[in-house]
Amino acid sequence: MIEVRGLSYTYAGASHPAVDDISFAVAPGEIFGFLGPSGAGKSTTQKILTGLLRQYRGEVTLLGRDLRAWGSDLYAHIGVSFELPHHYAKLTGLENLRFFRSLYDGATREPSELLALVGLDDSGDVYAGAYSKGMQMRLNFVRALLHDPALLFLDEPTAGLDPVNGRKIKDIVLDLQRAGKTVFLTTHDMHVADELCDRVAFIVDGRLAAVDAPRTLKLNYGVPRVRVEYPSNGAASAAEFPLEGLGANEEFLTLIRGREIETIHTLEATLEDVFIRLTGRRLV
Repeated sequence: MIEVRGLSYTYAGASHPAVDDISFAVAPGEIFGFLGPSGAGKSTTQKILTGLLRQYRGEVTLLGRDLRAWGSDLYAHIGVSFELPHHYAKLTGLENLRFFRSLYDGATREPSELLALVGLDDSGDVYAGAYSKGMQMRLNFVRALLHDPALLFLDEPTAGLDPVNGRKIKDIVLDLQRAGKTVFLTTHDMHVADELCDRVAFIVDGRLAAVDAPRTLKLNYGVPRVRVEYPSNGAASAAEFPLEGLGANEEFLTLIRGREIETIHTLEATLEDVFIRLTGRRLV
C-alpha cells in the first residue's frame, strides 16, 4: 500500500532536513505506527504521503502508483484525520459530514451512522463550534471514514479523548483492519501504538532508528525482570530479579520460600523503554 525509498524533505530556509533519507513499506491490511516526539518528522512524512507537500526527494509509491502521478483523484482512495480538527463551526455535526460527503463522486457511508459509531448521534444537530475538543476529535475521525477509503492516515486519533471514547476509537481502528483497511498511524503515545500496531517505526530528528513489530522490539531490546513484593517489619518491601535463569536463582528461591509473598509479576520492557534506549530521547 505504501513504499518509501530514500525520502527526504527540507523546509524553505531550514538548515537541516525535516525528513532525512528514510525508507519503509506498509503492507495491505497493516496498522503501521509512525512514532516519535514532537518535531521528529512524523507530520512532515504524513503530509508528503497525503500529497500536501510536493517538493520531496526520493521515491514514494502509494496504492501501487508513484505519488507524483496522483492528482486530486488520490483523495477518493485515502482518508485523513489530522491531529488538529477543523470543522465549519456554524454548521452542525451532521451538516459538516453531509457537506464533505457531497465532495465525493462514489458511494459514501451514511453520516448519521458514523456519528452513532463514535457516540455523537445525540449531538448531530448541535453546531460544531459548540463541540468540546473530544467531540471535535471524534467528528474529525469519522469524517475520514465517509468514503470508505482503503488507506487511512490517522494523526494522534485518541488525543484529547477520555478513556472511554479513546477505547471506542481504538476498537473502531481494529474493526477497520478486520475489514481489510490499511492504517498509517502517527502518534507519540506508545501505549496506543503498542495496542494497535502490527509494526512501528521510530523516527527522531528526521531519521528512522528502528522498524519492527512492538513485541519483537521489546524482546530484542528490553531486559525482562521479575518483581516480588512482600511485607517486612510492618512495611512493604520489594526485590527484583532477572527473568533469565530465575528457576536457579538462589536469592529468589530463598525469598519466595521464606517470605509471605503479596505480589509477583514480570516487568517487561515497554515500547517507550525501547524507544529511549534506541534513540536516547523521550517522547515529549
